[in-house]
Amino acid sequence: MLQVRKSLGLCPQDDILFSDLTVSEHLYFYCVIKGVPPEIRLKEVNTMLTSFGLLEKRDALSKSLSGGMKRKLSIIIALIGGSKVVILDEPTSGMDPVSRRFTWDVLQQHKQNRTILLTTHHMDEADFLGDRIAIMAKGYLKCCGSSIFLKKTYGLSPFDHFFFFVFLGPYPWHMEVPRLGVKLEL
Repeated sequence: MLQVRKSLGLCPQDDILFSDLTVSEHLYFYCVIKGVPPEIRLKEVNTMLTSFGLLEKRDALSKSLSGGMKRKLSIIIALIGGSKVVILDEPTSGMDPVSRRFTWDVLQQHKQNRTILLTTHHMDEADFLGDRIAIMAKGYLKCCGSSIFLKKTYGLSPFDHFFFFVFLGPYPWHMEVPRLGVKLEL
């Protein structure tokens, strides 16, 4: 079970934070859960807070944070400890445009040596972050491919009423899509 905790990070759509813990206490707590060695926990916490621009908020209670800062904290919790597989469910929802773009840049920096599955309703986010993009509509997978492939195949117009699964980083596996009858390499 420790291996699963070490290798998996999750940022659910709704922030699941302890209102009476500070930002750094949250991260230290998750470092312990993920088995980060005690001698590097503080360094890991400070590194992640710095990269997400939250270092000055390290002693703030989570209940005092803005919605965008809570989302950043939830993303850091998913990434902390070097999680190899990270699931981010609409990580930038509720963020202002500047914070969204900043978060995209930080996610690009942290995608090395990990696979990130990100869900979003925003095509611009999927386009910027995704190495591979899967598009779902009404509960069905409609298409999957790189941003360039999808633009060539379906044009540049925005995809309204779709849900995007975005894959970042290494993905050494195949996905069988029975409804399409093809095997896609993601």
